Amino acid sequence: MMRKIWSYCFQGMGIILLIVLMVFGSLQYRQARLAEHLSEKIIRFHVKANSDSQTDQELKLKVRDAVGAFMKEELEDVSDLEESRRILLQNMEKIEERARQVIKANGYSYGVSAQLSYVDFPEKSYGDYTFPAGEYEALQVVIGQGEGKNWWCVMYPNMCFRGSVYEVVDEEAEESLREVLTREEYDAVMKSKDYEIRFRWLSFLKTLWE
Repeated sequence: MMRKIWSYCFQGMGIILLIVLMVFGSLQYRQARLAEHLSEKIIRFHVKANSDSQTDQELKLKVRDAVGAFMKEELEDVSDLEESRRILLQNMEKIEERARQVIKANGYSYGVSAQLSYVDFPEKSYGDYTFPAGEYEALQVVIGQGEGKNWWCVMYPNMCFRGSVYEVVDEEAEESLREVLTREEYDAVMKSKDYEIRFRWLSFLKTLWE
């Protein structure tokens, strides 16, 4: 009798695990597809510090501010991905020069490089919006050895540089994002936090079984 009970229990747990894995796989697939779609419509901003020392991390933010303020003006009235890309490429030397000026003014001699490339981003939230992890086209600025913690944001459409506050999405930025994304993509970005909670819960269940 006990064997049958244990057998039923294991069968039930196996079914539950199978369901968990199916749901987990489905959510992962949806997030991967969302990242793929978003990567075709936005350009992100990526700054890598020389190291994780406090001074290098502070320098990273100063470089971010200088480059961000410069590109905010250059991209002010741009509403097209191709035009944003063209303006970024045209200003790459100026971007590097702005960064060098900040580095020198703070007493460092680090080199700096800027390029438009595809970069692996972790999941990142800006206000109510959560962008899934994935490979995105980005303006990447690397300070010195580039071995420190990163800073990420969305350069096009502009979600980083409105006023002096970073990572705060105002109404104008929300409208810009709506214009760039489809309704389904926009809603998915808004709901990504719900997906994140589900991922953590399903991962927890999976860990318990293993």
